[in-house]
Amino acid sequence: MRALVYHGPGHRSWEEVPDPRVAESTDAVVRVDAVTICGTDLHILKGDVPAVEPGRILGHEAVGTVTATGSAVGTVKEGDRVLVSCITACGRCRYCRTGTYGQCLGGGGWILGHRVDGTQAEYVRVPFADTSTHPLPDGVTDEAALMLADILPTAYEVGVLNGRVRPGDTVVVVGAGPIGLAAITTARLLTPSHIVAVDPVPARLEAAERLGADMLVGADDDPRTAVADLTGGLGADVAIEAVGVPETFELCTRLVRPGGHVANTGVHGAPATLHLEDLWIRNVTITTGLVDTYSTPTLLDMVAAGRLDPAAFITHRFGLQQMDEAYRTFSDSRTTGALKVVLARN
Repeated sequence: MRALVYHGPGHRSWEEVPDPRVAESTDAVVRVDAVTICGTDLHILKGDVPAVEPGRILGHEAVGTVTATGSAVGTVKEGDRVLVSCITACGRCRYCRTGTYGQCLGGGGWILGHRVDGTQAEYVRVPFADTSTHPLPDGVTDEAALMLADILPTAYEVGVLNGRVRPGDTVVVVGAGPIGLAAITTARLLTPSHIVAVDPVPARLEAAERLGADMLVGADDDPRTAVADLTGGLGADVAIEAVGVPETFELCTRLVRPGGHVANTGVHGAPATLHLEDLWIRNVTITTGLVDTYSTPTLLDMVAAGRLDPAAFITHRFGLQQMDEAYRTFSDSRTTGALKVVLARN
């Protein structure tokens, strides 16, 4: 088969590799019908995730069709259409038993495209298939389901729920890329009074407004002044960091009110300064997190019921064999306006 292989920082190749096979009794092999590219993949290519070794197939999000299963797999079978979650769960360890699947001790967690070969390929081996795939209802499209592999549960769990968004809150989302837009979308489920989007790129702010932000702060605006004016000087109840650079994290700590929450969702490759000399007295709660995907079934139900439209995040579509072109488009989002790209087998 062909797959997108990482060859060290700055180097990738769409090339021939061996087909995956069932290696453990709990495995499934899935034919990839639709796949996407994540901002985390770009961080890997920059060298921000040193645990990813050269030779690794990238990708951790896919929708596909089961082609083979190990003898212990009981919830999916050959021919089933499934969502492949970005998080793999053994289902038995201490963390999995509390729904904290991202910290799985039994060989799971974020492993696809990280510690084992991932989904940006024609086929993928999925460990612990019973607890790491989700059978899809007939009414949910591949494209809609694909957005539930990572960005929607990440934004919802790590941003909105960790940030303790409540009805009537003022929520500031710093960064209107895919994760930030997903945070705006899922924050609306909890009826905040205001959602503020902060981003220097006009096209992203337009997308933020389309998806539910009611105040836009662009490159020529001062976020601190804008949020202070909106809140009578108090600051945001919740500030969600959705970029992954020191400046945006530190900005969130300046935008939040005393007693508020900063929820970091960005993938950071460099240290940020934690200004405890200012924060210690303000009762600010700061949370970080890797998604656990415990919310995926709930989000899937919302999509099936027509309450969420994840396909709204998709701006570009490619054939699976156009992986290089898709990467170029996604990595140059300021020029192309790319939010989420989808590569489909058909």
